[in-house]
Amino acid sequence: MNFDLAVFTPGNLHFLFDGLVITLRLAVLGIFCSFWLGIAAAFARLSKHPWIHYPAVVYIETIRGVPLIMVILWFYFFTPVFTGIPLENFTSALVAFMIFYSAYLAEDVRAGIQSVPVGQIQAARSTGLSTFQTMRYIVLPQAFRNMAPALVTRFIILFKDTSLAYVIGVRELTHSAYIISQREFRPFELYTLIALVYWVCTFSMSQLAKYLEGWLAPDRRPAMRS
Repeated sequence: MNFDLAVFTPGNLHFLFDGLVITLRLAVLGIFCSFWLGIAAAFARLSKHPWIHYPAVVYIETIRGVPLIMVILWFYFFTPVFTGIPLENFTSALVAFMIFYSAYLAEDVRAGIQSVPVGQIQAARSTGLSTFQTMRYIVLPQAFRNMAPALVTRFIILFKDTSLAYVIGVRELTHSAYIISQREFRPFELYTLIALVYWVCTFSMSQLAKYLEGWLAPDRRPAMRS
């Protein structure tokens, strides 16, 4: 099979670039929103109040038990039925990613918080720190350091899963390549290119994660500040 570069015309490359922009928008917004929603869900699950704890458990376990593509389809087709307000396909995909990945991130955050020794929390409280101050200055810094690899892995998976948004017509990178391949009949070249683009993006994210892990390490932070 010959690798024909003629398919990469300026028009086709511009079309693919527009798809990449949509992919990045979906990934960045999905990561940001699901991260904070996941933190809120984690604290809700750790709450000692039953009316907060049990709804969080139901939400997390329910979402983790269904595939992402079903969540995307559910928000796109059924949300307008219940609300009477049709959602634009990009918004539907974004909400689906937020809801789906926040459930997984909630478990990562919960595990990170629970990895901090109880003795440190008790020592902090004995010095007069409030619950908020203990969480802010003692628990969360250590928790985020412990769960950083899991969080980055989750974000990388989210970035790659943005390709599933094609099922509701979001013209992200993969969908853009599909449209061009149907017109040019050169799927091998197009899908090879977007595979390379995905690899570059995810590899960059993993390298950034390694840098952040080094920066968060207690024994390396002073050296990096100097």
